[in-house]
Amino acid sequence: MELKVLKKIKEIKTNAVLVKRLIVFLPLYLFIFLPLSAQIGSWRNYLSYAEVQQIQAAGDNIFVMASNSLYQYNLKDQSIVTFDKTNGMSDVDIKQIRWCKQAKRLVVVYSNSNIDLIETNGNIINISDLYTKSIIGDKTVSSIRIDGVYAYLICGFGIVKLNVQRAEIADSYTKNHPDYPTSLPAEDNSDYDKYIDVVKTLQPGGPKYNWFYESKFVNGKLYTTGGQFLSGIVGMGHPGTIQVFDGNNWTLYPQDINNTTGFRYVDINCIDVDPTDPTHIAVGGRSGLYEFKNGILKAYHYKDNSPLRPAWNHTNNEEHENSYTLVHGIKYDSEGNLWVLNSQAKDINLLQLTKDGQWKKFTKTELYNKNKKDIGCEGLRSAFIDSRGLLWFVNTSWDAPAVFCYDIWMDTLYKYDSFINQDGVSYNTNALIYDITEDKRGNIWIATNKAIFYFSKEDIENFNFNLYQEKIPRNDGTDYADYLLTGLSSRCIKVDGGGRKWVGTEGNGLFLISEDNMTQVHHFTTSNSPLISDNILDVSINGTTGEVFILTDKGLCSYMSNATTPNEEMTTDNVWAYPNPVTPDYTGLITITGLSYDADVKILSTNGALMAEGRSNGGTFTWDGCDRNGNRVASGIYMVVTATSNGDKGTVCKIAIVR
Repeated sequence: MELKVLKKIKEIKTNAVLVKRLIVFLPLYLFIFLPLSAQIGSWRNYLSYAEVQQIQAAGDNIFVMASNSLYQYNLKDQSIVTFDKTNGMSDVDIKQIRWCKQAKRLVVVYSNSNIDLIETNGNIINISDLYTKSIIGDKTVSSIRIDGVYAYLICGFGIVKLNVQRAEIADSYTKNHPDYPTSLPAEDNSDYDKYIDVVKTLQPGGPKYNWFYESKFVNGKLYTTGGQFLSGIVGMGHPGTIQVFDGNNWTLYPQDINNTTGFRYVDINCIDVDPTDPTHIAVGGRSGLYEFKNGILKAYHYKDNSPLRPAWNHTNNEEHENSYTLVHGIKYDSEGNLWVLNSQAKDINLLQLTKDGQWKKFTKTELYNKNKKDIGCEGLRSAFIDSRGLLWFVNTSWDAPAVFCYDIWMDTLYKYDSFINQDGVSYNTNALIYDITEDKRGNIWIATNKAIFYFSKEDIENFNFNLYQEKIPRNDGTDYADYLLTGLSSRCIKVDGGGRKWVGTEGNGLFLISEDNMTQVHHFTTSNSPLISDNILDVSINGTTGEVFILTDKGLCSYMSNATTPNEEMTTDNVWAYPNPVTPDYTGLITITGLSYDADVKILSTNGALMAEGRSNGGTFTWDGCDRNGNRVASGIYMVVTATSNGDKGTVCKIAIVR
């Protein structure tokens, strides 16, 4: 690649000084920025391929359905290709696959009855007729039978005849249809037995499970939990699952913890990393609190060795007491002390596990359930400490929704449980609070099943909690305005390096709202993007790269955003651009990162002509490689000149463009 670029440089018709500077500049950036080439606006899926379910031979290839996902293995060159929505698949959660030898296509049927046909060269054709058609009866496909170019899809309501060669549905039959097929080819599963030993040796990557509930991005790693239990729900639940992604590999923490503790290890819901020791993490869930050191269980805290108490309705039953010691919210402070929320416990619901392993209990009557004397709230969760050192958390409960603010230094707890906005509009009926966070201005934002709200910085500083909704003008010539995202059930809210809000919803996908709250920057759904589900459970952001990790009920995916965590100051050592050089075949955005917050950015040619200008999103600015008239700029060196809010100016980096 470098030789091709250098050859192209020699063709640039410019002065000798420019060419010399470009050649000297080039090799360093080839080395530094090649790994940082993830393009703004790109998507990634992080799906599991661990549980092998079906195998289909296709000549020199085999297709493997594993954990309801799909990959292809070439028997000759041993290459592996994974399939998902980022490279052409129409959906997620595969139900059945079957190879049609005569048509040379793999029939893929999803759980929602959507259909894809996949060829060994990666070409994908979608057939959505069964998915979109309204049919009385169950459309779920339980098996596929192949007969020549036809695939017969066995459904709950009957049979669908698919012409795989022509990529169209040829006919359908209900069970009482006169022409209902009575003799179809047997379902051939021989490929599974033939190739399973080979498949067991393959490593297509991805996490072990597609179970995700809560996440934290800390020290360059994504920490995730895989629980599903919050409060008041009795069931088997998910085995205790902690999966950590370091950017290349996934690590699954031990799941046989019950062999050590003697109690069920299920539904791990909350997680945090010790800021004084990145190898030390804590997790909580249905059965108490766990500490891990370097991925190994360090300590288990429950009713017999700590002040943690079982849920009130499971007392006097030894097995249930230890299986329902509910810890759904934890947070380390800057000194390494862990704050613990113990839901539905009698008397004590807020505790601290100090760095040296000592417990402190805080009796707060504000945490008692209003309908049950001295019994704690049902679902205390989403704990975080804001820039003022205040501990915030919420109670997710139909019975008593509330927001709590705990002044750690004054040992004072404030409770807000009346959801009436600044205009007197009440949201108290059937309210559920899911998440809480702080924006760059010091306001506290709350995600609920009704809308998103905030407490203002000024009110918080006076411990005067008034609930506000942002109003968005209609801009239709009237004075009318609408509340921001009202009527949507929001499960999570996170703030990126540019101060923008990422709001994940139940059933309505993912929203990105501008820093001033006036603009809907993006609304991603399964129908307009590679998002794998419209039910968003949590969001975590890599502030260095801008990658937004999206936890859904069908697995994990991510979006590469154009906002990163800003630097305090900008120098030639901490600001860079990529790709750099920009080669002739590149048509995407050029990204400048490492900038300070809301920096003024100008792109100048060597003769000082202004090509582009704007302000950074957090620490990032993007340029489309065009001048102010929309024309692609010529080959050459371009300077990135910045100015801070204090007026400090300077050239922080250079961009080489080769046309």
